[in-house]
Amino acid sequence: MRLGSGHDAGERGPGWKGYAASATAVVAGAVIGGCAVDPGSRWYRSLRKPPWQPPPWAFGAVWTPLYGSIAWAAGRALHRAEGPERGGLAVALGVNLALNAAWSWLFFARRSPRAGLAGTLLLDASNVRLLRQMHRIDPAAGLALTPYVAWCAFATALNADIARRNR
Repeated sequence: MRLGSGHDAGERGPGWKGYAASATAVVAGAVIGGCAVDPGSRWYRSLRKPPWQPPPWAFGAVWTPLYGSIAWAAGRALHRAEGPERGGLAVALGVNLALNAAWSWLFFARRSPRAGLAGTLLLDASNVRLLRQMHRIDPAAGLALTPYVAWCAFATALNADIARRNR
């Protein structure tokens, strides 16, 4: 490590710009998705939900740190990735965040648990790909992404149960 550089000897990449770019992308995805969410709507309240669904406040309490961990993990992995690997990671992250935001529009705006389920299954596949890419580039980034992947798998099970109960 060079004294005062703020970087490990093996680090490469865009530095703070990668963290800023990933944070910006995550915030944009969260805002775009969040615009469609309306848990107070008559339609959503009328859906039959499983007894194991968390209370409404839990979603904001969970998603806030998850989005932070996505931004940190992506920034760290982008910082360490090189050449085409960095571009591939950026594309995978963009696709993942788009799928994440799309779920809200499919489920809430379309008022379709089935469309939401299709969207969350695509998101789960994207999550696995993104997790593998990040872990290959930097195991700590992959580890930091793991709670997001796990929560989305839980959300898929919840969405599937809601779709089943509300055919």
